[in-house]
Amino acid sequence: MIRKMSRKHVLAGLAAAGVLGVGIAAPTVALADDKSPSPSASANADQGTDRKQQRADRQAEFADALAKELGVSTDKVTAALEKIREQHQGDRPERPSTEDRQAWQQERQAQLKERLDQAVKDGKLTQEQADAVLKAVEAGVFPGPGGGGHRGGWGHGR
Repeated sequence: MIRKMSRKHVLAGLAAAGVLGVGIAAPTVALADDKSPSPSASANADQGTDRKQQRADRQAEFADALAKELGVSTDKVTAALEKIREQHQGDRPERPSTEDRQAWQQERQAQLKERLDQAVKDGKLTQEQADAVLKAVEAGVFPGPGGGGHRGGWGHGR
């Protein structure tokens, strides 16, 4: 037996999905890395401004579409989304400072060196292999301590 959903339930589900989508997409877009090299600091500032404008445009389009689907004003949807965003703002952890990231990386690298030294003592690795692993980590080949790799350590904002 197939049960039809009422329009009210469908619209409520769409609204919840939309809010969830913005809640997931907004931090992702905000934290997205731009992999293209920039020639100057002013170009970086321009890219940041462009990215913020694009994000604002996408959010406005989303609010318009959601408002039309729900049959309410865009202002009401925008205000509701902003209210939810502000409520969840405090849930996000603060980004660690550069000094904290560097201290964390140094601590992790020291721990790795201790483990590699123990592996050499235990005969699981040769000293050359341990040195190669440390060199690869420092060069950023692996995510994690040292160079950090593509997304290693705290990765963003280096």
